[in-house]
Amino acid sequence: MTFTQAIKTCLGKYVTFSGRATRPEYWFFFLFVLLLGLAAAAIDWMFFTSVTSISSEAANATVIQSSQPVQSLVALVVFLPHLAAAWRRMHDTGRSGWHVLLPTLLAMVAFAVLVFGIGAASHFHGGTMDRLLTGATLLILLPTLIVLLISPLLVLFWLSRPSQPETNKYGPNPHEVQP
Repeated sequence: MTFTQAIKTCLGKYVTFSGRATRPEYWFFFLFVLLLGLAAAAIDWMFFTSVTSISSEAANATVIQSSQPVQSLVALVVFLPHLAAAWRRMHDTGRSGWHVLLPTLLAMVAFAVLVFGIGAASHFHGGTMDRLLTGATLLILLPTLIVLLISPLLVLFWLSRPSQPETNKYGPNPHEVQP
């Protein structure tokens, strides 16, 4: 599959979460999304960024502000087809598409653990935050952070795996199917 074929296929299957996607299909589309994001960032930088210099007797500062409307629009447009392509890529390796969301779901759980951990630490330590990273909170926070660091690497590993040969429960092998 070529670069343009991958883009046409993934945009043509905008919200198709069933079936399988080959490695070239997914990674060429990933490259397209990356290049599109860089182009959007360049456009935002050129047209929607303001640079302000603030001077005082004590110090000088430069403030750069951008509303990033083009990047936001591009991200909104390519989010679903990119998610769908990753979902189908997981199917191609014999895994459920839900595995793509693993880092996001774990981040939400980690956020909840952190919020409740801070609440518990501040409750048990008299409302002060000075002992937040000690005791039970640290025992909860460290494994959570380790899982958060490892889970995206695991998903990246799964996305880079070769196709399952033959037909799996998600459909026929895309290499064996003639268009």
